[in-house]
Amino acid sequence: MAADTFDEDAGARRASTRKRLSGKKLILFVILPVLLVIGAAAGLYFSGALSSIFGGGEKAAPAEAAAGAPGAAQPGAPIYWDLPDILVNLRTDGPRPQFLKISVSLELDHPEDRAAIERVMPRVTDTFQVYLRELTADQLRGSAGLIRLREELLSRINTAVAPAHVKDVLFREMLIQ
Repeated sequence: MAADTFDEDAGARRASTRKRLSGKKLILFVILPVLLVIGAAAGLYFSGALSSIFGGGEKAAPAEAAAGAPGAAQPGAPIYWDLPDILVNLRTDGPRPQFLKISVSLELDHPEDRAAIERVMPRVTDTFQVYLRELTADQLRGSAGLIRLREELLSRINTAVAPAHVKDVLFREMLIQ
């Protein structure tokens, strides 16, 4: 009998020493990690990173389709085209002239766009030179200057080659002297 009361007392002591999680601890250790995992999964899903894991991505083309005709670009594959080098003098306030030599490649979506750009190449060259001659060396410094230059050149070339479309302007070489 004494043993029974002892067991009952131990059980009561165990129940009283066991604490419930407070509201703050429940949020911090249970709800917050669950929300973080759900948010990370949603971010991966919408960015397309999970498509290869779950098989929802595009399937690889068979070897016969990839071989195709020689010289034919695969659909969706970008086409890069190198423009001739451009050498211009920059605008300066001092007596010593500064020059800019720039080599640019264009990223095109369709091979037909290359022919359209070749037809208006004098206009493209003129547009680039007029814009580049008005720049100073300070405007080309740093990554912000290069980003601004890329956006301006892309805007100007898309205006010049109007039904065709240039996807991006890529710098191969840029020298300020």
